[in-house]
Amino acid sequence: MTRPGEGAAPGAADATVRALVHGRVQGVGFRWATRERLARLGLDGTATNRPDGTVEVVASGAPDAVDRLVAWLRDGPTPGDVTHVDVERAGGGWAGADARR
Repeated sequence: MTRPGEGAAPGAADATVRALVHGRVQGVGFRWATRERLARLGLDGTATNRPDGTVEVVASGAPDAVDRLVAWLRDGPTPGDVTHVDVERAGGGWAGADARR
């Protein structure tokens, strides 16, 4: 397994992202699969159920690995049925909702 930052260009800074995943994503193994994906990509992070039915994913590590995680959250395949993902990158605002179907 790689550690956060491995595989990035020398001097490249870690990236951090927060994603709110909407759809049928609770009670279907989505958090477990997300934690597995975080580990495979060498990212530090969490996946947490929220009271509104979304799952909040926070991840930090090599920018290319963070981008691959976001792509996986949006395009799958993931457990459940993701309808859209709101993404916020460190230092920025909401990047908007991306539909998935």
